[in-house]
Amino acid sequence: MLRERRYPSDLTDAQWALIEPLLPAPNTGGRPEKHPRRDVVDAILYVVRTGCAWRQLPFDFPPWQTVYWYFVRWEEAKVTEQMLAILRRRVRTAQGRAEEPTAGIIDSQSVKGADTVGRDSRGYDAGKKVNGRKRFIVTDTLGLLLVVCVMAASVQDRDGAKTTLLSMYLMTPVRYVFADAGFAGTLVDWTQRVLRTVLHIVRKAPGQIGFAVIERRWVVERSLAWLTSHRRLARDYERHPATAEAMIRWAAISGMARRLTRRHAATRQQARTLNRQLDRL
Repeated sequence: MLRERRYPSDLTDAQWALIEPLLPAPNTGGRPEKHPRRDVVDAILYVVRTGCAWRQLPFDFPPWQTVYWYFVRWEEAKVTEQMLAILRRRVRTAQGRAEEPTAGIIDSQSVKGADTVGRDSRGYDAGKKVNGRKRFIVTDTLGLLLVVCVMAASVQDRDGAKTTLLSMYLMTPVRYVFADAGFAGTLVDWTQRVLRTVLHIVRKAPGQIGFAVIERRWVVERSLAWLTSHRRLARDYERHPATAEAMIRWAAISGMARRLTRRHAATRQQARTLNRQLDRL
């Protein structure tokens, strides 16, 4: 029996109709699954969105051990990578784009690591003054996630980008990537020589003072902001980097599902609140 939908992170019926066919078929010949898969997915998204620990899942979800078991098994089967690719194609098609992108944008983000982050996979980013991990992501020009790699924050951008760009090369047809000046230098030649991919450095305008939106780069920076609006991603709590990558993919999957089922343009919550306040004046 399905639980009552009561949390903002729960999938709507339309979103579940997108997600359900992308999950692996249940094993046949064994004991039937006790808990509805929709409840399991809602529980995973609740953890990602609210940032709570697995053991602190509300009691109206399946037991946390069951939810975590599915989370691990689906990652072993690369389910989130497959879901991400399929939903991304659908979003691009709905936006009038080709199913597969040809250009991407790469960036990194350093986040503090909780005490649950192992010493062997954390480090200190002297530039950002952050002790924790660094996330490297590549998005398409719509800001949709292509690949993500999580490493110690001490890893230099040029070094971490090699692993990330190699993953992108193996998983997508993208062969032209925009990046900021932190990825300049020998990485540009390495990308061209090894991956046959153009790494185009987008620099600030000469004489720029203060903040300014920089062409192309703002797209991936917006995507990082979308991801960190999920409290589980506001800092890194995961023991293993692969688990952190899975959390990021689930956040991206949730965003794409909302984007596909939204019937009107998105409105920022802050703007709606301000409009209500102005209406009272």
